[in-house]
Amino acid sequence: MKLSNIKPNIVVVGSSSIDLVLKTSKIPTANNTVLAESLQSFLGGKGANQAIATSRLGAQTYFISRVGMDPFGQQVLRNLNDEAVNVANVVEDEDEDTGTAYVTASEEGNAITVVPAANYNLSPTDISEAEKYLVAADLILTQLEIPIQTVEFLFKKAETLNKKIGIYAAPASRLSDEIIQYASFIVAKSTDLEIIFGEGNREDIIKHLPNKLFVRDGANSTSYFDGKEMKYFRKNPSTEAHNMGLGDAFTSGFSIALLHGNSIEDCVKFGNDVALKAADYRGSQKGLPYLEDFQN
Repeated sequence: MKLSNIKPNIVVVGSSSIDLVLKTSKIPTANNTVLAESLQSFLGGKGANQAIATSRLGAQTYFISRVGMDPFGQQVLRNLNDEAVNVANVVEDEDEDTGTAYVTASEEGNAITVVPAANYNLSPTDISEAEKYLVAADLILTQLEIPIQTVEFLFKKAETLNKKIGIYAAPASRLSDEIIQYASFIVAKSTDLEIIFGEGNREDIIKHLPNKLFVRDGANSTSYFDGKEMKYFRKNPSTEAHNMGLGDAFTSGFSIALLHGNSIEDCVKFGNDVALKAADYRGSQKGLPYLEDFQN
């Protein structure tokens, strides 16, 4: 992958949260109780993950988000500051707590319950008040842990300003035709395609959006249609890998490679490489790599 001398400007619009992770032997079913081996807390939220990932990968990153006026919110803000993310437009919400995610992690996989809290107060007004940052952006990134009305407004604003915008469509929700049409790229989980795009064969959905839709599977694999043929790239993590936040890591790596003028194939490969390194550590942010990790 080639790296230019530019320092791209990226605006991330999205969620901030604290992830509370319970490690268990299995995911409990309804009316079932299991004992957890441990409880750990991590900084998370898909927006914050992408803000920190792109900053570590050499971007000047501006973050538009909301946190509560509580200890969790202060922890989130301190961490973003430490990661050189501009937080001028991270609002401290007087009415809601900082978002939280409750993660039950086992060998079967993860079960995640998200409490959006302040994230669901992120509004079109917050977007408008940050317009000067959007004007200067080389790329805007967003996700779906904020109200869909805010996402739709953001896309209209990006189109008005003629800005590139990418979306990681998670947690899955139906995307409007306007978002699908204007998006520079869409990252989605393979299990979510019908929710996001409506009923259809997986491959048909992908082929309908050449070089735009990038579909992620659990083992750090990415597939897309290049206009001529289906492409598949996989970077298997170790059996000890942790899969929280890998979609955010991929999206961030893909975005950085794109802004440095790389081919779509190289962008996908770099996104997979970033996700692979992130998988080495539990939690969504700890394992996110730095640009220098790829310059040796």
